[in-house]
Amino acid sequence: MNIRSLTRGDGVVIGAAVVLFIASFLDFSSYDCPQGVDCSRFDSPNAWDALGILMSVYLAGVIAAALVIVSRALPGRKVVGLDLGQFGVALTVFAVWTAFWTILDINNAGAGLILGLLATIVLAGAAIAGPLVPFLKAPLLSPSSPAQGVQGGQPPYGAQPGQGYGFPGGQQQPYGAQPNQGYGYPGAPQQGQPAQADPAQAQAQQAQAQAHTQQPSQGGAAPAGDFTPFWFAVPVARPLYGEDGSPNPIAELAPGTWYLAVEQRGQSLIAQTQDGRRGVLQDTTGIQRG
Repeated sequence: MNIRSLTRGDGVVIGAAVVLFIASFLDFSSYDCPQGVDCSRFDSPNAWDALGILMSVYLAGVIAAALVIVSRALPGRKVVGLDLGQFGVALTVFAVWTAFWTILDINNAGAGLILGLLATIVLAGAAIAGPLVPFLKAPLLSPSSPAQGVQGGQPPYGAQPGQGYGFPGGQQQPYGAQPNQGYGYPGAPQQGQPAQADPAQAQAQQAQAQAHTQQPSQGGAAPAGDFTPFWFAVPVARPLYGEDGSPNPIAELAPGTWYLAVEQRGQSLIAQTQDGRRGVLQDTTGIQRG
């Protein structure tokens, strides 16, 4: 999973899950040692000594956090008719419910149970409010973070990728121009043959280039045949849908990564990811062109 696609809410979910897992090893209940009694040998149980509490509170919360995070990498996957993220949120609520009534049922709750209840409350709150609160929807790593340096050839958000053919700012062949002709290309001078100029062909190419540059664009938009692929980045994470019109996303475009727009369909773009997957980007507002 691309770590730059994680949000602040996802970070809170991961942190609460780590605290919950640590709490499972702490004392489940506390006790008062009577005077004159050596209690050094008394071993207070933890959640791992009570299988029901372990599975319904602590491990349930950790599994729920994993489902919420995995749903970011695999959008559209479902369990029992529910999206992975929705199933994870429901599991966090179940963990809070169980921990709340368990701590009321025990007279002397230990650090493990108290910390477990607090962790499940934070976990459920972040899982529910993460997609709703703007602060939690923001990227976990800011675009200017050093962690988003040019590692593995990926430029940080806002920086220009490497200059070359196909990249923004790269040298492109002008429309109607012929590629550099060398030995082996059709029309190139072969060994033992002098280079010959063809005036008729040169005039035809010049007329074609002039006709293209003088052709006005109608309605303020270029025809579909004149679309030029370009690189772009998204300001926030956005889903990429299949070209077959399926309502389930096939990928998620993360901020800080350059993607290639290969075609335009109305207000949508056909985008290609680094692994070669193509899909429809329906929301193109605020994208940064390379």
